[in-house]
Amino acid sequence: MSAPPPEPARLEVAVVVPTFNESANVARLVALLDQALAGRGWEVIFVDDDSPDGTADAARRLGCSDPRVRVIQRIGRRGLSTACIEGMCATAAPCVAVIDGDLQHDETLLPRMLDRLAAEPGLDLVIGSRFVEGGGLGDWDEGRVAKSALATRLSRRVLDADLSDPMSGFFMIRAHVVRGIVSQLSGIGFKILLDIMTTSSRPLAFAEIGYQFRTREAGESKLDHVVAMEYLIALYDRMFGKLVPVRFAMFAAIGMLGAVVHFLVLAPLPHATRDGFRIATIAATLVAMTFNFFLNNALTYRDARLKGWRPLLDGWVSFCLVCSVGAIADVGVAIFLFNPHAEAWVLAALAGIAVGAVWNYALSSRFVWGRY
Repeated sequence: MSAPPPEPARLEVAVVVPTFNESANVARLVALLDQALAGRGWEVIFVDDDSPDGTADAARRLGCSDPRVRVIQRIGRRGLSTACIEGMCATAAPCVAVIDGDLQHDETLLPRMLDRLAAEPGLDLVIGSRFVEGGGLGDWDEGRVAKSALATRLSRRVLDADLSDPMSGFFMIRAHVVRGIVSQLSGIGFKILLDIMTTSSRPLAFAEIGYQFRTREAGESKLDHVVAMEYLIALYDRMFGKLVPVRFAMFAAIGMLGAVVHFLVLAPLPHATRDGFRIATIAATLVAMTFNFFLNNALTYRDARLKGWRPLLDGWVSFCLVCSVGAIADVGVAIFLFNPHAEAWVLAALAGIAVGAVWNYALSSRFVWGRY
């Protein structure tokens, strides 16, 4: 009679790995976790934003032979922070770690983080820091170091904690702490730690452990100008989001830029007569609407942005259709207020834009990008 299989180790920690186009790193990361967490009860949850390089499939292949490997493939949802939130809520483990899928974080610190949380019941989370003893930035150039320092200084303006590395994406937290605030997390941007620290109604007790930031070996960096913009948006949300919701603020800001485009198109067009002004206003409105659609797709609704020529075409058409009432109001009010014998065409056009703005936001949020 064969011996019964050994009892699986009690689940202690779930390692959440948000991914996008990281298929080359999946197997290597699992092997490193297996080595670092030997003798511990752990699982890894890859939360993949439907990567075209097959990251989710790479994780599934490992999961077929290793039940500790799980995957959440998100369809129509994007964003590092929201991916982390979904992963952290998808486990029964009492502790949850967040680590990047690019192998730049030091997975060997995970047992030390787990031990600190076990030894200190009053501790809420342990953070991997690049700016305490034992930490470092690796081979970063001066430009990247300066950008990181600026982002860190900005973060400290919204943090009520003496945290050396608020931009860190490498930490371990008690799962019940996350579940207690998850409904209040904004999920904006790529720094979930900042979101957690500023959302909690009480100061979270934390400890920092230094680590050396590694050089990426495979795949491409996700840092770009849009990601930097998302970070500024996240800071705005923590500071002013309760007064003016960040998504509406972004839509309104882009609308103001669209107004500039509207006037730039309208000004040189012939509008000395009522008919001429009507045609010029319609043309300017269409151009501004197209400008607003593409910029909102790239920024305001980046987490649900449309990609590919067909989705973009369908989205643009939908945007124009759902905003048509607003556009009609825009043109109608402008024409109504226009006086061909006065130099007031700018005020007439501006009044039309204001009337259509709220309608455009409400309907496009619901019917173009599927959000309320």
